[in-house]
Amino acid sequence: MNNIVRKTFKEIDLQDSFFQSLRDDYHGFDDWFKGKSDQDAFVQYENNKIIGFLYLKLEDQLVDDVEPNIIANKILKVGTFKIDAHGTKMGEQFIKIIMDYAIKENVDVCYVTIYDKHRSLVALVQQFGFEQYGVKGNGKYKENVYLKQMKRLTGDINKDFPFVDTGVTKKYLLGIYPKYHSVMFPDSILTTENKNIVTDVSYTNSIHKIYVCTMEQVENLKYGDIVVLYRTAEHGRSAEYTAVATSICVVECVKRQSEFSCFEEFYEYVCKYSVFDKDDLRKWYNRGGCKAIKMTYNVALKKRIVRHDLIEEIGLERNQYWGFFELTNEQFNKIAMKGDATKTLCEKK
Repeated sequence: MNNIVRKTFKEIDLQDSFFQSLRDDYHGFDDWFKGKSDQDAFVQYENNKIIGFLYLKLEDQLVDDVEPNIIANKILKVGTFKIDAHGTKMGEQFIKIIMDYAIKENVDVCYVTIYDKHRSLVALVQQFGFEQYGVKGNGKYKENVYLKQMKRLTGDINKDFPFVDTGVTKKYLLGIYPKYHSVMFPDSILTTENKNIVTDVSYTNSIHKIYVCTMEQVENLKYGDIVVLYRTAEHGRSAEYTAVATSICVVECVKRQSEFSCFEEFYEYVCKYSVFDKDDLRKWYNRGGCKAIKMTYNVALKKRIVRHDLIEEIGLERNQYWGFFELTNEQFNKIAMKGDATKTLCEKK
């Protein structure tokens, strides 16, 4: 998770200037913070200063300090959530942590309370399916409550994140070279890789990803289609046990090079969500035929599946082109089962 670390409250410097706005907004914040000394929070640092903070709390059956009350078997409260945004999409990485935690704990709903003045944070949570639900407190301490119903699909892939609608969509395998794979999809990094290659940049932090290639077949991808990412073998090594399926993404759109009036317009579109160097992109653009696949990064497979097992156990064809091809529903379901990723798969009712 980049430079986001999990720490107990007592390990975190309460005097960091980052907490001053929380101290201003919440009466008794310091006492509350000290009372959580042995509990965990997620903290992001830059130059040894805090730039992001997240505290999560599980609650059972009833939350009665908001109006209307929240009633569900298992509830996840986003207790404290603040980021000092600086253009690197770090907020999306915190959303991913919230959703990963919610999936792990199998919660029914998640909620967060936010003051009206924090418009960018409101926009962020609403983008990923938190809907305005009610209020908490009154007067100058009145906050709006935003709630996300887990496993309720809307048909909007952002609002439905991290869930993947497996209903009528097509499924594909997409090959990605190792040099691009692990900085673009950090939760899917292999245990044998150097984790220092992951840094605080947009394409690392973001839930959205843009992958650029020239394969003609990717134009078949449609909104909502599912892509299994396949990290190809290291140069000079056999693919049988080093090439591996790592992740599941959902397609938002595919744009052809011809849809852009010039290279700069193309680059402006892909640069915030793509790992590729500008000079490489310019070289490929000049050759022609570029396609930019925008997708959400939904699931890192808990158990990565090597090429040998994809062939022998899942039933993929050994001699086909492994850059891009369609999977059958049966093959995809086997990959999800073997990769321990079924908790995020569901169908819209």
